[in-house]
Amino acid sequence: ALLDLSGVHQVTGTWMGSTTVPCTYVPSEGFTEQTLSWIVEQDSSISTIFRRDDSGDHILLSKFRGRVSVPKNSPGNASLLIENLEMPDSGHYTCQVIWRSTDNSLVTREVTTTVKVVKVAATKPIIRAGELGLTVAAGAGTSLTCEASGSPPISYRWFRSGPAGRAVFLSSGAELAWPSLRPSDSGTYFCEAENR
Repeated sequence: ALLDLSGVHQVTGTWMGSTTVPCTYVPSEGFTEQTLSWIVEQDSSISTIFRRDDSGDHILLSKFRGRVSVPKNSPGNASLLIENLEMPDSGHYTCQVIWRSTDNSLVTREVTTTVKVVKVAATKPIIRAGELGLTVAAGAGTSLTCEASGSPPISYRWFRSGPAGRAVFLSSGAELAWPSLRPSDSGTYFCEAENR
């Protein structure tokens, strides 16, 4: 039986997002997983983040507590999920698995993946202009929809031009709807889109 770990050379994750560092093997008869460790090398310092053994799962680096996990009850999957990525999480991550064979000998394999955490360039919302001079019959229903491109999440707010150029806030949400229009609904409406 040939035990081998498979992974990838590099994984890129987005700041504040999450990423999975793959590490898998095909379980084979006569070998039982003794320990599974994840070791990180950052700025020439090497430390163990995670260790799974007979006594359970242990997260050994406090800065990873509550942010890393390895699937439970899925034999052969030792992948590391890192959540709420921070910029300093970039580094070389090594998955190390030690198996014990039926004749009590130990087999060790490891695979190393480079993790890069990147900041995604945030783009400000650009609103697609709507039609000007929309004419709708009284009593009919209509709606205006605000659409913007840019980095999600985008929030929308609708306003109506009031007297003396003052804006009157109407609602938040991309769509402004009227089930039944009245003549007093005539006017100029505008939308504001916002993201981080």
